[in-house]
Amino acid sequence: MDWGTFIKEIRNLSEIITDKPDIIIGITRGGIVPARLLSAYLKVKNMYCISVVKNNNERHIATEITEDISGKKILLVEDILETGKSIKAVKTYLEGKGANVKTACLYTMPLSEIKPDHYLNEVDSVLEFPWE
Repeated sequence: MDWGTFIKEIRNLSEIITDKPDIIIGITRGGIVPARLLSAYLKVKNMYCISVVKNNNERHIATEITEDISGKKILLVEDILETGKSIKAVKTYLEGKGANVKTACLYTMPLSEIKPDHYLNEVDSVLEFPWE
């Protein structure tokens, strides 16, 4: 995928997100660039990044969100969901802090353990994004 196609796809994704979040959070590494562009298109100034460490089949949150996010509407962003384990772990973490979490990605794969609230297409193989 080239940058032009990526930008077009992010715009398409932004158009299907109708409930404006208070905060956008990108999961490092793949969710950072999509989250930043979605924050611009959705006009959301508050944006954070969160890291997840993979340990065998488990995921652990490596970045704490210290702000009080209780009651906040959060859009949690990834580029593509392969297994969905990372976004699932972060969603659970944020909901444990009292946030109302919606998820978004460009693409999801059939093996994903979670269906995102907002996505463009289901794909059968991992795509290479321009920043990779």
